[in-house]
Amino acid sequence: MLKKINIGKLRVGMYVNLPLAWHSHSFIKNNFIIISEAQLSKIKDTGLSEIIIDTDLGGDVREDPPPLAAPLKEPAIQTVPDKLLEAIHDKKLSASEKATIIRAQATLMMQHLLDNPSATNIMAVKKAITAVVDLILNDDVTKKHLLLINSHDFNTFTHSVSVGVTGISLSKTLFEASDGHNMHELGAGFFLHDLGKVEIDQVILNKPGRLTAEEIRQIQRHPVLGFKLLHRTGQLTEECKLIVLQHHERYDGKGYPKGIKGIDIHLYGRICIIADVYDALTSDRPYREKMTPFAALKLMQTGMVDHFDKKLFKKFVMIFK
Repeated sequence: MLKKINIGKLRVGMYVNLPLAWHSHSFIKNNFIIISEAQLSKIKDTGLSEIIIDTDLGGDVREDPPPLAAPLKEPAIQTVPDKLLEAIHDKKLSASEKATIIRAQATLMMQHLLDNPSATNIMAVKKAITAVVDLILNDDVTKKHLLLINSHDFNTFTHSVSVGVTGISLSKTLFEASDGHNMHELGAGFFLHDLGKVEIDQVILNKPGRLTAEEIRQIQRHPVLGFKLLHRTGQLTEECKLIVLQHHERYDGKGYPKGIKGIDIHLYGRICIIADVYDALTSDRPYREKMTPFAALKLMQTGMVDHFDKKLFKKFVMIFK
């Protein structure tokens, strides 16, 4: 439920909607859960007197909070929000409500993971992804709603969720008659495909203008960096390895990091390539507005025909019908 509150009642754990232009504040997006006192202070520094919170996606107002006996410490961050798993298993929610909450909470989960990609946190996130994968495999109505929710902005954690949902939805279509694929590990690979970006300078990743040749080279390191991070933390399964390493290869051989082409790119990598480009086109970027799903699919079919496996792309289009 949306609620307008006095800025003085804002607390860590609330989901806020900043009524400000994107360039007038330092946050990556306008809608998010406050996860630290530092974020809270930055919001109060904007000079707003009132702000809108969403109590379905975050905490509500505490009336008459108890006095603090000591300086407030930032709470320990729970990597996987309780509300994510609660929403997945809540049979009372409509498919639309369930999809909205899952998207928001999964995005928060990925933000927490990218802030601290430890072995323990990666393991916890993979367990939560298993629950999301099972939902997509068994609930077509909620899956469709999840696919229809487009990101309002483009950052690593919103993009990770979108590619995760889209990749496993396409895999469901491709592999539903087979038991030869580990769908849980595939889901983990899609959600974690950009994990290596945690080791890339955020200034480069969020740069609104044209990148220099050196900045492009730095960004193109992230598939290998993600592979190494999963290897170090003991979370590198075969599915994750293939997806993380190959999601920026191209069918015509003009991708990176290896420049492999055609069926030399593993099927799992070819799936992620399509999901990755589709989400990039349908999300707002600093230098252009997002495309509609139809326009994005049309561009991928006509203007990017050499990027993808054509047979796989035809299957991809069908998951939106």
